[in-house]
Amino acid sequence: MTETVNIYAAKTNLSRLIDRVAAGEEIVIARAGKPVAKLVPLPATTPRRLGLWSHIRPPPDSVVFDPLPEEELRLWEGESPNDPEAPRDQSEAIK
Repeated sequence: MTETVNIYAAKTNLSRLIDRVAAGEEIVIARAGKPVAKLVPLPATTPRRLGLWSHIRPPPDSVVFDPLPEEELRLWEGESPNDPEAPRDQSEAIK
């Protein structure tokens, strides 16, 4: 059911019109008898589900807290992977 309301009446009764629209009614707003806008209810939204990633488990502590192997540690510290006696940084190489 659609009802046409002029702008003055719409401004005066906006809260009531919104209540009617929320109940499912459609209302057309007119200026000088010509339709210019339409109030329609918004489609119902479903709430977002939390925990969509709950099936993913954190890595085991052994991955996070175990010390790195010596070879990988050397790479992170900037040493050559094949030469364990190579200086750890450039300041040692200059001396």
